[in-house]
Amino acid sequence: MIRYIKIAFTLVMCFCACTFGWSQAKDRENLGNFDSRFYHFGFLLSANQSSFFVDYKPDFTFSDSLLSIENVPQAGFNLALLASANPVKNVNIRFVPGLSFQDRGLNFTYIEEGESKTYLKRTESVWLQFPLVLKLRTNRVGNFAAYALAGGTYGIDMQSQKDVNENVAGKIIIKLQKTDITVDAGGGFDFFLPYFKFGLELKTCFGMKDVLIYESNQFADPISKLRTRTFVFSLTFEG
Repeated sequence: MIRYIKIAFTLVMCFCACTFGWSQAKDRENLGNFDSRFYHFGFLLSANQSSFFVDYKPDFTFSDSLLSIENVPQAGFNLALLASANPVKNVNIRFVPGLSFQDRGLNFTYIEEGESKTYLKRTESVWLQFPLVLKLRTNRVGNFAAYALAGGTYGIDMQSQKDVNENVAGKIIIKLQKTDITVDAGGGFDFFLPYFKFGLELKTCFGMKDVLIYESNQFADPISKLRTRTFVFSLTFEG
């Protein structure tokens, strides 16, 4: 997933560099009054890679012949709207409600009949998210600016399996809480194009809550705490 994000990032950067260079060669400042508006709107298209911070119980390697628990990051995507207020020059307050399709995996390796056997347990989520983010931007240089982000997100899992009956499902499920709170940090670049502002953004979201629902089974028993972790690469379009 990270490889594809890097490829996409490189291609988009080349496109923006060409556009930026063309506009500079024309000695033209695009969207000259953009920063004078108190608010504006837009949307984001994002790719994400999700995993867990796993805290283990002290004796987890001795329970049920368990050898290891390994994170298996999975890919997903986000769709979000963007509302941005500009109370002070180069400072934006952004509200970015949207949907985040996330998939996480854990590999559990056990010794069974003298041989190691690995079980991949995946947790699929559709988060309705409400991020509130502070954006701190540099002064604009022609049609380019860089920025940093800091904020937090409240999320509701619309696909939570917290109430699934495992006897009906026929398999052991790692159940997660329906809500989560994350601290978000990142940065990006703004490119002022002739008709809209385009951005490249990379951020990391760190879960603050223990989202594991504790049930006695071979996959939940070795874990003391689960917190979410997500890397998000976004293309932003603002008008």
